[in-house]
Amino acid sequence: MRYTIRHVTRFAYESPITESVMELRMQPRTDGVQRCLHFGLTTNPATRVMMYQDHGGNVIHHFDIPGRHSALTVTAEAMVECDAPAPLPHRLGPRAWSDLDTMISNGEYWDSMAPSDFARSTPLLEELAEELRLQRGNDPLVTLRGLMGEMYTRFAYNQRSTRVDSPVDDALQARAGVCQDFAHIFIALARRLGVPTRYVSGYLFNDGASSNRSVDGATHAWVEILLPDVGWVGLDPTNNLLATERHIRVAVGRDYADVPPTRGVFKGTSAVRSELMVGVSVGHAKGTLAGDELPFTPWMSREAGATPPEGESARAQQQQQQQQ
Repeated sequence: MRYTIRHVTRFAYESPITESVMELRMQPRTDGVQRCLHFGLTTNPATRVMMYQDHGGNVIHHFDIPGRHSALTVTAEAMVECDAPAPLPHRLGPRAWSDLDTMISNGEYWDSMAPSDFARSTPLLEELAEELRLQRGNDPLVTLRGLMGEMYTRFAYNQRSTRVDSPVDDALQARAGVCQDFAHIFIALARRLGVPTRYVSGYLFNDGASSNRSVDGATHAWVEILLPDVGWVGLDPTNNLLATERHIRVAVGRDYADVPPTRGVFKGTSAVRSELMVGVSVGHAKGTLAGDELPFTPWMSREAGATPPEGESARAQQQQQQQQ
């Protein structure tokens, strides 16, 4: 299946700023059953965009706009071809746990097992583990699919419940969150069982026939677990799904902190307030990538600190949450 993706991010500032420095993770990956056939990136104000690949194989674009400006728009357009993943067995067999322990014994997957910024144990997470009676069952695939189902039942999807920098405790306390929160809770619990688990950012194509809880017009996040004889398997805790050809992978990391779609700072001579508006369109490939103007969704607003003394510069981070 081929998809076109148009992802527009617009920052607006209450007062003009003097510089924007930003890095982006918006280019879909080419690996496994997915191939990025085309990717283009533009900014307004225009600037030169540099590109490199990190240790995880994610493509990162970065730029610096040193001139005075009161708005910034970033437009990413891609064409991606996705094949259906190989079908999974219902269970892996009686030796699966011991085979997994052997796989990870050399420390190769330590970064997918150690606590990370957003996926770490807390008293509330331990309470949830006790509530779920979380333990290794007879089979890791069956155990983790069961965990995904339990989370889907016990947690509501609520776009307004958390923020871009919310710790897992916010979603655990509210028993609600967005895909970012579902992924972090699942990762922390799966790692607790000794399963290498990583965070995946990307897009989900809603075909109209599937009963997804997530909504159109945003990025998405899910997880991948490492299993013996199978490799990395995608699970979508938000929607209680195995990842399919509708899941378009952009970046993988330990958690959201490794792979935000946008991360940057802006500099000004007075306190500023940035309002981030995001529009995402994913559809079957046909015609040109550019389409009708996208509806914009208010995504995150954050006040910078108090007005600094004259002559000093105010800096504030600007990044977007994965809400879908």
